[in-house]
Parts: sequence; C-alpha cells; structure tokens
Amino acid sequence: MRYLEVSVEQSADERNRMHQFVVEHDAYDVTRLLHRDRYADDGHAMVFHVEGPTDPYESALAAADHLRDYAISECTDESFYLYVSADLAGDDRSFADAFSQPGLLVVPPVEYRDDGAIRLTAVGPAGAVQSAVESVPETMGVDVRAVGEFDAGRLDARLELTQRQFAAVAAAVEVGYYATPRSATLEDVAAQLDCSTGTAGELLRRAERTVMADLVAGGPV
Repeated sequence: MRYLEVSVEQSADERNRMHQFVVEHDAYDVTRLLHRDRYADDGHAMVFHVEGPTDPYESALAAADHLRDYAISECTDESFYLYVSADLAGDDRSFADAFSQPGLLVVPPVEYRDDGAIRLTAVGPAGAVQSAVESVPETMGVDVRAVGEFDAGRLDARLELTQRQFAAVAAAVEVGYYATPRSATLEDVAAQLDCSTGTAGELLRRAERTVMADLVAGGPV
C-alpha cells in the first residue's frame, strides 16, 4: 500500500471561486475539506472548516451559481463550519474524479490554502496512486511532496501551519515574545509582521492551537 502527498496549483482564473476568495482576502486562512460524498453524477455534499469571518464569505458564497444548498455553523474563534451541496464542473469535477480512483482513499483534511495551493494525502494501491497523479487536469500544476510505502504513523503527523501562521510564530520567536522572561509584546510581533495586534494575536492563537492539539494527539512521550 502506497501513500501520496501532493500540492496542486492553479492560476487565479482557473481556481475555484471560493478558494480564490480566500486567496484574495487577508482575513482568511486555510480552508479544510473534512468530508465529501458524491450522491449524483455531478452532485457532491461537502463539509469544510473555514478560518476567517463569516459574513464576507457568506456574501460571496451566496453569489456562487454552482451551489444547490449551504449552511453555516459559527465557531467562537472567528472560524466556521460550512456544509455545501454543489454541482461540480470543469476542473473541480476533474480534480475530484482524479482522486476517486478505485481503491484510493483521500485522508482528510484536504487543505485549500491562502497561498493558492491545494494539499492532500491519499493512500491506496500503487496503481491507483499513479493514476490519480496522471488524472489531475492539465491546467493544474502537481508537486508530489512525498510518495512511498504507507506507514500508519503518517496519519498521526502534524497538521502543518499555514505560511501566515508560521511567519507569525517565527516573528514572535525573533523578537523575544516566547523568551523567558518575555522580552517583547504582541505589539512588537505585529510591527514585525506589519499587521494589527488583533491579527497577530489571532495568527499566534491558531498556530498554538494546531501545534498543541497535534502534540496531545500523539500521546505521551
């Protein structure tokens, strides 16, 4: 059994409009596809977790003509869960079909990142893994980040920080925000990032949540 980790790129014109919305708006971070189920030739039901404010996203979502239905459940940390029923077409459908090879399992989440990349991990027979890569639409650039014999420990691997979260943590370390004793303030981190203190604080909180949740999920040392 093989595993595959890929990063897929598209031009802004070809990218899914809601993914492009996240790319174009600084208030949004990674969007994670948690579950997808096909119930018709073109119809898909999907659940996402979106990191960012609800109202602007929902306004853009309401204008999308490929949706059958959607529902939003807000979280307490300026993120929300999104249920979508949609007809996939064009590259969206071809991309979904590429990773629906017989015997291939896509390991959630699929990350739609604010740098424009789509990242996913798939597991299955060698032939299915190879067919998936070969079936990705030509308009998408595929970067195979890792491929090899599957090790169950990979499912316990960390959820990667987004680029913005990593930049925030790196800036905080550089200015001494995590030093003991602390030698910098959140305002210093924000100045280093050239953003508001609220944005800097939110990026650090999301990064810390991701790292700590993964640490606990890995069990005791």
